[in-house]
Amino acid sequence: MDLSRENIDPLALDDDKEIETVQTASVWEHEALSQIPIKVLRGHTDVVSSCHFCYGDTRILTSSHDKTVIFWDAEKGAQVQLFEGGHKSAITGCSFIPEKNRVITASWDKTLNAWDVETGKILWTSALGGLLTSCSVSADGKFVASSSDSENALYVSCADTGERLFYMKDHHKSTVTSCRFDPQSEHVASVSADKTIKLWDLCSHRTTLTINSTHTNVISNCCFTSNGRHICTASWDRTLQLWDIKEGRLCLRVGMEISKGHTGSVSSCAFSNDDSFLVSGAYDKTVAVWDMKSQCRTLVLKGHLDWVTDVDVSADKNWVASSSKDSTVRLWNVENSEQIPAVIETRRAQRMGFQILKCEECGKPFSISRTDDSDIIKCVFCRLKAPNRSLPAPPCL
Repeated sequence: MDLSRENIDPLALDDDKEIETVQTASVWEHEALSQIPIKVLRGHTDVVSSCHFCYGDTRILTSSHDKTVIFWDAEKGAQVQLFEGGHKSAITGCSFIPEKNRVITASWDKTLNAWDVETGKILWTSALGGLLTSCSVSADGKFVASSSDSENALYVSCADTGERLFYMKDHHKSTVTSCRFDPQSEHVASVSADKTIKLWDLCSHRTTLTINSTHTNVISNCCFTSNGRHICTASWDRTLQLWDIKEGRLCLRVGMEISKGHTGSVSSCAFSNDDSFLVSGAYDKTVAVWDMKSQCRTLVLKGHLDWVTDVDVSADKNWVASSSKDSTVRLWNVENSEQIPAVIETRRAQRMGFQILKCEECGKPFSISRTDDSDIIKCVFCRLKAPNRSLPAPPCL
């Protein structure tokens, strides 16, 4: 691909084009016209609800509304193992316990399942109240947290037996959309349609922090930094926010409000293991990569044909995984993204206090100062041609 052509988006990859591909039994597809190498995993027949790197980045674990979970070989793209027949409705989330070599799944059929990876058999099933919206496993492999739309509840179960240990009824005032253990296995964070963030302590068995966020719509997802000090929240208001959970406040120095990055509701977020960058997925069908030092978007990954439902980052930071309503999972090789001319130019502009935008009219990239009017969407030449003309706001999905 010629990166110097005039109509290139300096912060984005081009949409997929119909190209001739060599398809193998592994259902991998290499899209040679992309600036970032992309591989597509095809095998699910409905919405892919979650994706995770496992086994030192050698495997990808995915769950789907088609009621199945698949382990993929990350190198070959082949399906290593298919888990099916354990749920009667859509699987909304999955987690992996490496110490026990088992997979945990949550479903709209109101159950949690634990699967043995070697045999593919169900080890236990835990029936909980209401449709389960998410699940998370503690880093020490001892506990499973799950969230429900019934009674706005949060559950904590034993990972070995599935026994329900704690049941937090009316934990939020509305549906609990997602839950996540911190890296230290000490707290469970939960977010909700009520726009709040809660932290539940595993030692004291009580809620130790409630944050009334400044989000203006449903909080859909959350993720912790590696030290557990900060939590990022994704929202249907099209923004991400970074919070200091020790002080219970929005971080102004580290992340502030990462806005104007997506034109649709943000569904998911994930940090790299060193917290150097953040990845987000949204209903605008894109995946965004954010540099946490500069607090700027460095890449927009385009290609999904429908909502992006989940994202993850490999331990070596070379790959980003994204799952979608289009029934596919994409692997994006971001290892050499800093060598893309457009990214280099973006970095240079950031250091000088500028940001690079794409002109809404002519499509050419242009730079403006960060202190300039944030509504500027045209280059100076197009603004001179029609100085009084205003453009409509970007669509919201």
